[in-house]
Order: sequence, then structure tokens, then C-alpha cells
Amino acid sequence: MRPIVEAAGLVKQVRSDGRDLRIVDNVSFSVFPGESVAIVGVSGSGKSTLLGLLAGLDTPSEGQVFLDGEDLTSLDEDGRAAVRARAVGFVFQSFQLLPALTAIENVMLPLELAGVADARAAASALLDRVGLSERLTHYPKQLSGGEQQRVAIARAFIAKPKLLLADEPTGNLDAVTGARIAELMFALNQERGTTLVLVTHDESVSNRCARTLRLASGRLLESERQ
Repeated sequence: MRPIVEAAGLVKQVRSDGRDLRIVDNVSFSVFPGESVAIVGVSGSGKSTLLGLLAGLDTPSEGQVFLDGEDLTSLDEDGRAAVRARAVGFVFQSFQLLPALTAIENVMLPLELAGVADARAAASALLDRVGLSERLTHYPKQLSGGEQQRVAIARAFIAKPKLLLADEPTGNLDAVTGARIAELMFALNQERGTTLVLVTHDESVSNRCARTLRLASGRLLESERQ
């Protein structure tokens, strides 16, 4: 079976205070279709930078990233964007909803950009699935943090991505709301057979994943199976 995403000798190096700083330091691992993987570590350990490299949102100083069979490091920005549009969904800590669009318009957007017909019906059905059937025409500022994250999760899943990347998906939520969001995310992940890679500080979230990658100072310390 081919990995859905693979890191091979990844290095991300930046210049800081006159010296070279390795944020990600020679990291290699593979994630296979259907897996759920948590990336954990203290703040500043390189977790979010690694996730950005896996998505092709950032480019490595050394090494390669293979996403859905494509070598992202051999593609230009447009090429990487095309692979993301085809294969990846995102959930961010800060929700990243477009404030001028309603809940249903935010969820419809990936389908509309892909030229999919009947985007409104698909978005409405998925918002109903995440418990927001009464909030379709509300704007982000009219929604609670938990509701905004449910809209973001619906948007991430609407195009049926092979891989879902989540960066601290419960980080801006209280414990009870965060637990509900995690439950929803894992339920949709199982229903849709998506591969999940998430960055989290929340042990209750990482413990639900089948595997944990632990980073320290940019290095991969260990890969633990639950």
C-alpha cells in the first residue's frame, strides 16, 4: 500500500539572530490511508511547521514530501495547490472562516472552486450532519467558537479529501466544547474513510489517534502506537 503522505529527511532551516536554526531536523515517516496520527510536543518543537511542510504550504530546506503520490518538492506553488485541492482538507485552531460569507457559503466554497454542481445541497446536508441546520445563513461573527469550528470541519470534509490535516483543532475552545468537536471530527473521519494527521496539545485528542509522533527541538523522538 502506498503512503498517502510521506516525509523523507525533512529539514526546515531559517536564519535567526545571525545563526541557522533548524525548526524541523531530518524528519522521516509515512502515513498510510485510513490511519489517524497525532503530532505532539512542547510549544516550539516544530509541530505546526512540519504540518505546513506536509501540506506543501511551506517548502523544506532539505528533503522531500510525497502527498498522494506526488513529490511536492518538485512542484511549483500552483502545482502544490492543485494537489492540495484534490486530496487535502484543513482544520485550523483559528477556524479561518471567511467573515463575509455565511456558514453555508463557507462550506460551499471548496466545491464551487472545483466546479462541482449542486454545492448548496451538499453543504446543507453536511452542516445538518454537524448540527448546524439552523445556522446556515449566519455569518461567522454570529456563531460561537464551537459553531465556527463545526463549520470549519464541514468545509474540510465537503470535498471528500483523502487526507485531513488539523492544527490544534480544539486549541481555542473550552474543554467541553473541545471534546464535542473532537468527537465530531473523529466520527466524520471514520464515516468517510479519511486519513487524519493532527497537531495537538490535548492528550484526550492525541490518545484517540492510532499513532503518535513526538517531536522535540524539530527532531522526531519516537512513533508510538496506541
